[in-house]
Amino acid sequence: MSGKPGDQKRPVHLPVLLREVITQLDLSPGLIVVDGTVGAGGHSEHILKKINNEGTLIGLDRDAMMLGFATQKLKPESLPAGRCYLRQSSYAELPAVMEELQISSVDRVLLDLGLSSDQLSDDERGFGFESAGELDLRFDTRQGVPAWQLLESLPESELCEILEVYGEERFSQRIANQIVKQRKTAPVRTAADLIKAVQQAIPGKALAAARKNPATRVFQALRIAANQELEQLETMLETVLPQVLQPGGRAVIISFHSLEDRMSSRRLKPGDLKNLTAKPIVATQAEQRVNPRCRTAKLRVAVKT
Repeated sequence: MSGKPGDQKRPVHLPVLLREVITQLDLSPGLIVVDGTVGAGGHSEHILKKINNEGTLIGLDRDAMMLGFATQKLKPESLPAGRCYLRQSSYAELPAVMEELQISSVDRVLLDLGLSSDQLSDDERGFGFESAGELDLRFDTRQGVPAWQLLESLPESELCEILEVYGEERFSQRIANQIVKQRKTAPVRTAADLIKAVQQAIPGKALAAARKNPATRVFQALRIAANQELEQLETMLETVLPQVLQPGGRAVIISFHSLEDRMSSRRLKPGDLKNLTAKPIVATQAEQRVNPRCRTAKLRVAVKT
């Protein structure tokens, strides 16, 4: 699958918590809304309907492939001028995009921090367990270092720290040791290579008792490291949101693992941003049956005070 916008097959990703997102954004005609992780445009399609032709949508994504999908769905070129802007950019770089567009503040911000089904099916970057391509794991392949290079070059202690901190992997030391040992003769270059290394490192009883792929947390940790995801989120929560949101403006954040949710929960507190969700909003049983990937999704809402 190509990483260039405009020439992809049809997206398969279903937007998570769609009804809850639209409700919590509290949209009305004329608002300026940022979808900081526009993906295939599933949420943004409905946002555009709510804000009507008087409103403005700014859709950002680091992944050129996903931005291509969003362009196909939202068709910004067919909309009135100023109605929809799509940019390949991190949400942490939102102030620079707003400066380019000569927009001083926004009314709503949505962040869906999950990995899309389309990225998982992209065979070129190694997001999925079945991927045959090199283990890249970067959203924006123009920046940073691919995951396979991290596995090839980092000292064992740093690999262990990445797996422990970003993946909360209880066998981080064993896995890091196995990777370092294995790379001397057979570098870990693909998803299959990494899964094999993890399986060899984990004790047999834990492997037999695993209810999901034993490399799940390892993939998560490496993806977070390759994309500096937590650093991006921290910048967004600490600096960008308080800077760009209008007083009374809302931020809606969907996270899929505990690291992101804890970070969001700690930052959304009285001060610049007031947390409106003491407990996160989760998917209904009906949605979970239709879209199993939403089972771990947690939605939090904050308002600029």
